[in-house]
Amino acid sequence: MIEIRNLTKSFGSNLVWEDVAFDIEDGETVAIIGRSGCGKSVLVKHLNALMYPDSGEVVIDGKNVFDLEYVELRKMRQRFGVLFQGSALFDSLNTFENIAFPLRYFSELDEAQIKQKVEEALEMVNLAGTGDRSPAELSGGMRRRVALARATILQPDFLIYDEPTSGLDPQTSDEINQLIISMAENLNITSIVVTHDIHSVLKIADRVAYLEEQKLYWHGTVEELRKSDNKKLIDFITASEYQIRS
Repeated sequence: MIEIRNLTKSFGSNLVWEDVAFDIEDGETVAIIGRSGCGKSVLVKHLNALMYPDSGEVVIDGKNVFDLEYVELRKMRQRFGVLFQGSALFDSLNTFENIAFPLRYFSELDEAQIKQKVEEALEMVNLAGTGDRSPAELSGGMRRRVALARATILQPDFLIYDEPTSGLDPQTSDEINQLIISMAENLNITSIVVTHDIHSVLKIADRVAYLEEQKLYWHGTVEELRKSDNKKLIDFITASEYQIRS
């Protein structure tokens, strides 16, 4: 479980948010939503101590990540996989080598074992047989799936998705949503999804955290989200759905 305890973050005199507190249970999918610039990505960078707060804690397995020494912090960070916005594949490497990259640097597997794991990962994201193709030969949705295979190749406990359906057509977005659900169910991964895509939120998330007015403005289950009469939350959802349809 990830316990986010009263986090406050600012850049100089610019307050991002303050006193943010909620838990992320093992195996659940939490969507973090809010307007552009509200600090969603800043928040998730605190979960594995890529950023440090002005005050507050992030506690994983009873340990505050901001108190960890370098060696222990590095081990903790390896428990996180990240699907970057735009996929962030290495253009100079083919699909196989992109996925194999973390195994070569963070495992002691031999080439036969790496080959087996990469092929299994490709099959898991429905891209079997594409290992020799370069990122330039892949569609946007295929690149996103390669990046997802790479993010999960080390079998992380936690997976951060940064706008996983951004720039994709509705059908491809739905394919990515199905993979997010599949990863959570089959790999028992705890998922944290930063997104503006409300359709994705309603489909994949167990709970939602809404950042607004420099704080955690609303937090609850998807069912509570559907039934909420909170005007700011409803206005945000309505505006987001209008942008998606447009």
